[in-house]
Amino acid sequence: MAGKFEVYQDRAGKYRFRLKASNGQVVAVGEAYESKAAAKKGCESVLKAADGAPVEEVDA
Repeated sequence: MAGKFEVYQDRAGKYRFRLKASNGQVVAVGEAYESKAAAKKGCESVLKAADGAPVEEVDA
């Protein structure tokens, strides 16, 4: 089973998304958005940006 994005409303009334692995572990959380539609667009942006993206090591 693949991971999934969840869109939800936080306590402050803003919309956020989280990316969950197939085991239910949260692996990423998005910023706060004013609307549910904007949070969904954030999910789509992550999907596009990550498609085939390499893993690079960087110094902190």
